[in-house]
Amino acid sequence: MTEKARLTFLGTGTSQGVPIIGCRCEVCTSDDLRDKRFRASVLVEYCGLNILVDAGPDFRSQMLRAGVSHLDAILLTHNHRDHTGGLDDTRSLNYIDSRATEIFCEESVLHDLETAYPYAFAEPKYPGAPVWNIHLIGQDPFTVPPDNGKKLVWTHDVGYGYEGADGSVIPCGTLIEKAPTSGEGAPVIPIRGYHDKMPVLGFRFGDIAYITDMSLLPDGEMVKLQGLEHVTLNTVGYRKHHSHFSLDEALELAGKIGARHTWLTHLSHTFPRHSKFTEDLSKLCAERGIRSEVRPAWDGLIIE
Repeated sequence: MTEKARLTFLGTGTSQGVPIIGCRCEVCTSDDLRDKRFRASVLVEYCGLNILVDAGPDFRSQMLRAGVSHLDAILLTHNHRDHTGGLDDTRSLNYIDSRATEIFCEESVLHDLETAYPYAFAEPKYPGAPVWNIHLIGQDPFTVPPDNGKKLVWTHDVGYGYEGADGSVIPCGTLIEKAPTSGEGAPVIPIRGYHDKMPVLGFRFGDIAYITDMSLLPDGEMVKLQGLEHVTLNTVGYRKHHSHFSLDEALELAGKIGARHTWLTHLSHTFPRHSKFTEDLSKLCAERGIRSEVRPAWDGLIIE
């Protein structure tokens, strides 16, 4: 029997979030908390591990709001800043949790991180710079392993290191290695899609799949999405978009996947307020014979 996953939506908005700075539309001025959207991210509790998918500019606020003090891994879907712009704030978890941050990403994303955060890869490392272990992934299933027990030691004005057998502190660099494909931990199935022409990843955890920032999901990936309880799909508006599913495309895909529940995320302020959008989706699904229950997700929603 597949272990159940529990997913919390930490952010369900577009790259600008909702409300948008300076906008006075009815959605951006709504009093409904479900219309207040951080940048897209989820926390997955699976096989006893806390796994974050994407760490955008709202990472700090999301961690504080959700009361998170421990992460076993961060999985990155791609390298855009609304999905990686908060990684510097993992420094807090390095200190509080005394652990390096385990980041799982594709090699192309790693190259971007090296450019965006050079101080995290520098040798010797600047005191207080974030400590990351990078695990390279692709389209093959991989495993997020449990805590390896290596605890960081903080030395003032020196930075982080690992305690040696003789009690000395060994400076720690940035570990880069391939992600394990088996062993103890949480098994994850990557889902290949395209964000315009950019290859991106979604992820399946048990009977929940999280897909964001895609405008194309190849037919060959559909086999990975069979038998789902929940699937999350991105859509930014009614019109066709070069790098995201339109609402019509997301609904068509929801019908093909056939999960019991489909949750829409990466939502913009062009959609109505949450309550009306929920009603509209019910009518559209009934008219089109879509059996999956399609609803807009909101920040703080928990599914399992």
